[in-house]
Amino acid sequence: MSIIPLIFTSSWASGINAYAVVLLLGLFGRFGWADSVPAVLERPDVLIAAGALFLVEAVADKVPYLDSAWDAVHTVIRPVAGATVAALLASHDPGSLGTVAAGAMGGTTALLSHTVKASLRMAVNTSPEPASNIGVSLAEDVSVAGLVTLAIFHPWLAASIASVLLVAGAVLVWFAVTRIRRFLARRRDRRAARAARRGPVPAPVPAPPGRGGSGY
Repeated sequence: MSIIPLIFTSSWASGINAYAVVLLLGLFGRFGWADSVPAVLERPDVLIAAGALFLVEAVADKVPYLDSAWDAVHTVIRPVAGATVAALLASHDPGSLGTVAAGAMGGTTALLSHTVKASLRMAVNTSPEPASNIGVSLAEDVSVAGLVTLAIFHPWLAASIASVLLVAGAVLVWFAVTRIRRFLARRRDRRAARAARRGPVPAPVPAPPGRGGSGY
């Protein structure tokens, strides 16, 4: 059971920034700060690739509209990464959770957190200035780094915080969708009211037949 909270937290974080999760877990394992990290995540090529992709995402995730396009591309990548990391963690600690079950839990959790992230970032993109995108992206980076680090030393506390953040994010998405629907409904009502005040559009008057035509 000791590996389950680490799997859940890393899966939640993978839905936000999968490359940061792989990089952090690999570094923790390579420097001997965590015994629960599988050796494959500690390989130099894995760390270099994860670090390079993390830097690319760190830039793309802070540019309005580019972040949403990046999220769309990662709709498959993040859940797959969450499932893979979860399965690797479970296989490194046999007897705590089956590899298939861990992969299913990791992929589902990563998909949920990715959906929340992508939906909220689309709402943030309605802001006309880029400062909100940068602020939200930095908050996500800090949350991922903080919770993955906390999960290494206090896994159950990290999993509890990740659960709260997941539920809170889902509530925010529901609230944002409700507000957008109300806004669109009010705009349709205003357009209909303006059209009713203008009255019906008069029918065009037909032009009289010209000289030499069939009317003479």
